[in-house]
Amino acid sequence: MAADLGELKAGQEVLPSRVEIIPTSGIVAAVVAQLPAGAMVTVTCLPHHGIERTMAASLELAGHGYRVVPHLAARSIGSREQLASIVRDCIAAGIVEVFAIGGDKAQTAGPYESSEALIRDIADLGGGTLRIGVAGYPEGHPAISEQQLLDSLRAKAELADCIVTQMCFSAELIDSYVAMLRHEGIMLPVWAGVAGSVPRTKLISLATKIGVGSSLRFISGKGALGLRLLGGGRYNPDDLVSELTVLTPSLAGIHHYSFNNLDSFAPLPA
Repeated sequence: MAADLGELKAGQEVLPSRVEIIPTSGIVAAVVAQLPAGAMVTVTCLPHHGIERTMAASLELAGHGYRVVPHLAARSIGSREQLASIVRDCIAAGIVEVFAIGGDKAQTAGPYESSEALIRDIADLGGGTLRIGVAGYPEGHPAISEQQLLDSLRAKAELADCIVTQMCFSAELIDSYVAMLRHEGIMLPVWAGVAGSVPRTKLISLATKIGVGSSLRFISGKGALGLRLLGGGRYNPDDLVSELTVLTPSLAGIHHYSFNNLDSFAPLPA
């Protein structure tokens, strides 16, 4: 993107933004080189990486002045004692928010099967000092029913502070999802999950695997708009961000899935 991340068309409000990274080798140096200090950066926890790599990158980035949100995957945490150590490290580093997810690890490393139990222990161990984000799924989850997702979100809403949606390509779907949450009495702030500027073929492959094919078909079928979004070598989220700002002005902000492609980001601090 040529403009600063979050910069919209003339006269439109700028939404807060955050960038998600994967803690691969060299990513901390890349963030420091390409994103301004003070930007909000979230750090994933993948099954083959483990929580240790997530926390190492998070603590290092916090030391560089970034507002870091580590992903804490329930199924990757080996014990309540390990979680207590993670919480202490976060607080000591000035980290004020974490993102609690179940995680995709095939076998649990410890006592946490899902994010619901994890959230309760984070709240207890942190004494209310850590904000907790949870996941939302505008297009559902390939392995969990819509009713189960809603029931789980209701159970977590009392202790959670915000919802971050799965990657989606349709402003209308995100708007409908937020409306559904409000109808169900879930009033948590919502960050809309949007793909960053990513090679088109890679993006389509990733999106299909995580169950967001519906909105991919949606934008592909919008004639000139679909060609503009998915045509060429890279996907560009600028039009979607503009649509979200107009259609769903009550959003907390935009959560950009970067897939570690940071060269197009110059995010405004949220």
